[in-house]
Amino acid sequence: MLPPVMKKTITDNPKKLANLIDLVNLPSTLREFTGQSQISRLGCFMRVWSYIKDNNLQDPNNKNVVNCDEKLRSVLLGKPQVELSELPTLIKLHFPKEPK
Repeated sequence: MLPPVMKKTITDNPKKLANLIDLVNLPSTLREFTGQSQISRLGCFMRVWSYIKDNNLQDPNNKNVVNCDEKLRSVLLGKPQVELSELPTLIKLHFPKEPK
């Protein structure tokens, strides 16, 4: 069951949801990271988040910071440390813009 705020967002702006869940052909860096040739932006974010949690890459002193290993650095534009709030923006850069 979806929270009421999310339901409202989906019903008010279905195109926004479509941008998150549409499958997209991935560039080589994301293809190597995810092991798939197509994935949605949301799916890619979930894979990155899962990788961070599985490899214990969150800074123990500040859980809002991710310390990138070599594999994650290739996806996050070579940054050694990333704020959690930056993750969606950095992942979005790999996905092509929707033509208007």
